[in-house]
Amino acid sequence: MAKKSTPATSRLTEYELEVSQQLPAGHCELILDADHFTRIVKYGIARAKVSIDVMTADFKAMLVPGLGRGGKSRSAESIVSVFRRLADRGVEIRLLHAGTPSSAALLELKRKLPANLTIRRCPRLHAKTVIIDARTMYLGSANLTGAGLGAKADAKRNFEMGIFTTEPRMIEAVSDQFNMLWEGRRCPKCRRKDICPVPLEEPQLTAS
Repeated sequence: MAKKSTPATSRLTEYELEVSQQLPAGHCELILDADHFTRIVKYGIARAKVSIDVMTADFKAMLVPGLGRGGKSRSAESIVSVFRRLADRGVEIRLLHAGTPSSAALLELKRKLPANLTIRRCPRLHAKTVIIDARTMYLGSANLTGAGLGAKADAKRNFEMGIFTTEPRMIEAVSDQFNMLWEGRRCPKCRRKDICPVPLEEPQLTAS
């Protein structure tokens, strides 16, 4: 007679069981490679109505191709231009990144920075997430760059993986982490002041 399989949870330690019971879980979809642009940018960021929260280690003025009437291709615009247009419509945008924005991104930002588009920097940040209207969320490996979330050809883009979810508990948990970093609640105990002399500094947008 075949031996009955033991439930996987019975092999977990008491600590592992406690952690698994505390962490939020729910339905999610796997996002791979070029699907990042379609799902997260084209049908996500570009259609935001209320808010967009972005965490990215790298921030570049990636190009976003658009579609004109009849589905014909329209010239691409930078993600900064997309953010500016959404912000002008009242969408609240918060972008938390780790490094210095690319020169192209800074140039775009210097042209006009809407009041409800805020950018902050934390050099220790390595997480990548996009939360749209507090209802949908991407969490994965892709940065806000052409090779990550952009529309680059398959032979040129990064190999990326992530998840897409509408599970409220998961979105709330990631939002809590975002807000903790955004508000500087981790700054007092941070021991990397050597790489972050001005906590949560925003990009220099004054004319040079």
